[in-house]
Amino acid sequence: MTFVSDLLETKQREPLSITLDTSVYDALRVLADTNVGALLVLDGAKLVGIFSERDYARKIGLEGKFSNDTLVKDVMSSEVMFVRPEQTIEECMALMTSKDIRYLPVLEEEALVGLISIGDVVRAVIADKNIEIQQLENYVTGLLYGG
Repeated sequence: MTFVSDLLETKQREPLSITLDTSVYDALRVLADTNVGALLVLDGAKLVGIFSERDYARKIGLEGKFSNDTLVKDVMSSEVMFVRPEQTIEECMALMTSKDIRYLPVLEEEALVGLISIGDVVRAVIADKNIEIQQLENYVTGLLYGG
């Protein structure tokens, strides 16, 4: 069983963040330059939202707003679901599926310690399932060949 803390150990970088007063254009530039799909929005050290490509598409593109003239605080997702390091990836998968979200900040106490994506979770679930399959194959082989 894989936990969020295990997943964070495999991540290469700290989660990227922006402030409430960052322009949407500047946030898009960070997304493009770093090849990520979402940025955490911080007010000081406090997590107050997430800005994602989905927010841009739905709240800028479809509403006829302009990225240079709009601040992240006006279009970010402010109801932020999060997980704790001790939670399992299965719990993350269930939360992401039920809430239709692609990114989960990881908080320990009130401190931000990471960000996981649906891709991170799916890769971890597949790895766990592959290990289970290998263990079952070894067990069955042992039964068949007297091990």
